[in-house]
Amino acid sequence: MTLLESPQTTADGFAAARQAMIDSQLRTSGVTEVNTIARMRAVPREDFVPAAVRDFAYMDRAVPLGDGRFLAAPLVNGTMLQEAAPQPHDAAILVDGGSGYMAELLRPLVASLKVLTPAEALAAPRGQAKADLIVIDGAIEQMPDSLAKRLADNGRVVTGLIENGITSVARGRKAGGKVVFLKLAEMGIPRLPEFAKPKGWSF
Repeated sequence: MTLLESPQTTADGFAAARQAMIDSQLRTSGVTEVNTIARMRAVPREDFVPAAVRDFAYMDRAVPLGDGRFLAAPLVNGTMLQEAAPQPHDAAILVDGGSGYMAELLRPLVASLKVLTPAEALAAPRGQAKADLIVIDGAIEQMPDSLAKRLADNGRVVTGLIENGITSVARGRKAGGKVVFLKLAEMGIPRLPEFAKPKGWSF
């Protein structure tokens, strides 16, 4: 029985699994930025999943949280954090995918962090200061205007993006009131159904 299969995994065992995640999943896939690695090492993923699946927190796949939500695979979290390139002066918004893990990774790296549920992100903003950075912890088919309006001009977005049924990590920037995305790497990313495109008529 391996470490991650054992229901009796100890704190030391989780720490070893966390280091193995860094060495075998992140670094080998190009996630090497110093702050990203430091946060992924510091934050215990096992604390952000149900007790029944704690032993699977460091596997290279999404972990179910219940109610259709997932903690994304470590490589997804690490890639998003690295591509976000958070700065100490950033006012940031996180659309939480349901685990709270990405918020814990991001919070010490920015000046302020506002965490929204997907439903809250769809609501019209009410005059708050605009964000320099938005991170969406999941894959979306479209970025709603309500969320784009929360982003400052020239602000950055990192998200999962769904095109033709394929999910990719994508980086965006707002210019002229619009957010334009660049797809970076295809990988499996839990979808956020709240950000699906409206279904057209079919006959």
